[in-house]
Amino acid sequence: MITVTGGCHCGAVRFVAQSKAKPDMLDCNCSICARSGYLHLFIPHALFNLANGADDLTSYKFGKKQADHLFCKKCGVKSFYQPRSHPDCWSVNYNCLDIGHALEPMITKFDGQNWEASKAQL
Repeated sequence: MITVTGGCHCGAVRFVAQSKAKPDMLDCNCSICARSGYLHLFIPHALFNLANGADDLTSYKFGKKQADHLFCKKCGVKSFYQPRSHPDCWSVNYNCLDIGHALEPMITKFDGQNWEASKAQL
């Protein structure tokens, strides 16, 4: 396991997490991920710690309202959120990790525009 740190652009939201060295990740093309360049690094809840910024987060839900998208109120960046695809994990945006980590991700394309069919193939 490797310790990674990261957060939002302004630094108000910061987290520490434990990840596999070669994690399986998803590159989703759904309406929100495609627009924000989100790369999904799934971290089990027990291996994620929100170091600061809980009061700086705001929630956004759309569609089936199962995913809880959490954005920094100050800078607008979504550094992590609760996905509907992995209810036991946080999805951390790989692009929001601090520089210098040693992760070697295995990235798979996920057709979020056809979510149900794609989820069935995971």
